[in-house]
Amino acid sequence: MSLLDSARAKELLSDADVTEADVGACVGNVQAFLERYLPCFYRKEQHELADVVVRGRLSDLQRKTSEPIAYFADRERKPVQNFVGAGKWDDEEVMAELRHHVAEKRGDPDGVLALDGSGFPKKGVESCGVARQWCGRLGKVDNCQVGVFLAYVTARGYAPVDRRLYLPQDWAEDPQRREKCHVPEEVCFQEGWRIGLDLIDRSAADLPFAWVVGDDEYGRATAFRAELRLRRLTYVLDVPSNTQVRDLDETTVTGLRRPPWRSVEEWARTQPSSRWQKVKLADGSKEPRIVKILEGRVQTRDDDGRPGTVERLVVIRTVDREPQTWYTLSNADRTKPTAKLAEVHGRRHGAEEMFEAGKGEVGLNHYEVRSWVGWHHHMTLSFLALWFVILEKDRAGKKNPCTYSPANARHVRAAAQCESTDARTNRQGNHSRATPQRRGPHLPLPRRDRQTPATAAGAGRIKGLQ
Repeated sequence: MSLLDSARAKELLSDADVTEADVGACVGNVQAFLERYLPCFYRKEQHELADVVVRGRLSDLQRKTSEPIAYFADRERKPVQNFVGAGKWDDEEVMAELRHHVAEKRGDPDGVLALDGSGFPKKGVESCGVARQWCGRLGKVDNCQVGVFLAYVTARGYAPVDRRLYLPQDWAEDPQRREKCHVPEEVCFQEGWRIGLDLIDRSAADLPFAWVVGDDEYGRATAFRAELRLRRLTYVLDVPSNTQVRDLDETTVTGLRRPPWRSVEEWARTQPSSRWQKVKLADGSKEPRIVKILEGRVQTRDDDGRPGTVERLVVIRTVDREPQTWYTLSNADRTKPTAKLAEVHGRRHGAEEMFEAGKGEVGLNHYEVRSWVGWHHHMTLSFLALWFVILEKDRAGKKNPCTYSPANARHVRAAAQCESTDARTNRQGNHSRATPQRRGPHLPLPRRDRQTPATAAGAGRIKGLQ
């Protein structure tokens, strides 16, 4: 019996079926989706180019940079490249509209703002902000650009809501490089956590939420946690295992006036097993997990070495054969149970899912722009395409609408490809078909990756089972 004859394979293939009605509806949905955002682009030709780029990012192109997208849409290359790399349109206005849209569709008073950074490896030295710095994708220090990103995560899933390029200090203080990459005058050097704080401030005006989460890059910054407290925002932030804390509960138990300072890892290791609780959590769109949690009331040291405010230290450990452990600090009041803090911490993985889908489906990491403006334009258009995928997934994914998979997203990609040449010509007005141009070795033939509605309707198979 072949793999395709197995019950599981038949179930997956059934779930991946895409009907002609699905594809036809999705074509109209792309246009209806973009109508909300087109007023953010100032001129008619920008409306057309925004449509071209978003559809290109929803396509099956292997490389979703401006040149392949232009050929895919039978357009000249340079206008598309200029629109993405240097177009005079306000990407912050587009992002604000996207956040309003997310609030309408996903708004939840118990929502979570999840901060995360992502590195984009680069070979050259000309791209804005490129430097030898930590690249999470490579797991080492290397030549890359780094972006700070904000995801909005609820029980229904994630949505991308903001982004900012990190500009290293030597870049920020170099007038020649700033001018060459068109860095705005008001942009100065900021640590990653300060950029994250700005993103949170912007989103706070547009989105309902109750929590801020982030990895230890943000949690280790005592000033960041202090700024969140000043804003009366509740956080659950990872901290490194060597973070020094003082257990305030030991004062009551032992009568010590000054409990010793020790790392959170050492503190957790010395706690009796009776203090650990076992709870079952639903981690966003993932399967429920069993974890052990441990809580203490602690102080950390501020940047000057002085004891800081009282916070809740929550240690979360999986019960897998090779357990994972996270050390987190929170300022949540005591009415919030420890299990709730562990659940909120799990929502942080929504940002990781956002990167996985963004890079895998809409080419978030496919760009060749070098300027400050180009980077933010690219990320904005990629976020638009990703948000459309999320909305279509909600519409079509009946079994598990909060989990991204090729099964319930195939029709999104097919729809971006099945629009006829006549329809594109009508949308472009009097624009004549671009003269065929020389293709790079990475670029597929102009028609090879396209599907008609008929072929797209039967194309819903999972790659691993073909």
